[in-house]
Amino acid sequence: LSPIVYVNTIMLLNKGVITAAGVITQIFIPSLVSMLIPAYILSFYLKGELTFTPTQAKSMAASELTTGQRKTVFFLGVGGLIFVPIFKSITHLPPFVGILLVLGVLWTVTEIFYSNLKEVEEKGAMQKRVTNLLARIDISTILFFLGILMAVACLETIGALTLLGESLNEAFSGNYYVINGIIGVLSSIVDNVPLVAGCMGMYPVTPDGAMAIDGIFWQLLAYCAGVGGSMLIIGSAAGVVVMGLEKITFGWYMKRITWIAFVGYIAGILCYWLQCAIVGKF
Repeated sequence: LSPIVYVNTIMLLNKGVITAAGVITQIFIPSLVSMLIPAYILSFYLKGELTFTPTQAKSMAASELTTGQRKTVFFLGVGGLIFVPIFKSITHLPPFVGILLVLGVLWTVTEIFYSNLKEVEEKGAMQKRVTNLLARIDISTILFFLGILMAVACLETIGALTLLGESLNEAFSGNYYVINGIIGVLSSIVDNVPLVAGCMGMYPVTPDGAMAIDGIFWQLLAYCAGVGGSMLIIGSAAGVVVMGLEKITFGWYMKRITWIAFVGYIAGILCYWLQCAIVGKF
């Protein structure tokens, strides 16, 4: 629903092939459809009541900050995420500059809150400060993405990606719905970051048409690469985290959820096609 909530759309936004306004207005309804249809189907299969243990309540309530301070940090964080695409539209600076600005504001506010605490264990407070959190950044993941982007840049330089893009156009007669649909399915198996990076190298931005800024190809790529990864539990970072937390197996997910996610995925593509065919660009 927003270009800053997923790494694929952030990459496309950085490249300049989509805009925040274009993604929000054109992809909102297809994304909503791809969520509501699977949720409706699952409502017939998942029954029961949610339980909330006292241990969970205690751990959530344990905080050195007051309720007002926690709400301030929450709204600053959410507002900061909303602010990033607005910041890019106004200043035309890369989105990471806006994110760093928001981080700086949050850092300053939390430091002020913690510095005013009188009766609190220093160790517990220090563990939640931004300086401590920055020290726990997963550098290996950052290096992984860096390596992928460097490898894709090498393939783009030697012309391999351009050749692959031309081959796909010839094979599917330039049908961008089919091409992006296949990319979305592949993103549930292969990491979608190299897929999106590869597509950005395969296809040039044109002044008009499907390949123009906010064109059908780029908007559909943002949708397919993001939603398609949910068809397998290993296709998204959220799925991998849930596997560890809730002990969901790959087989259980594939048997019960994959087909439902696929139905929602196809429904979203059809919704986008109908939207463009009937209403056109907003």
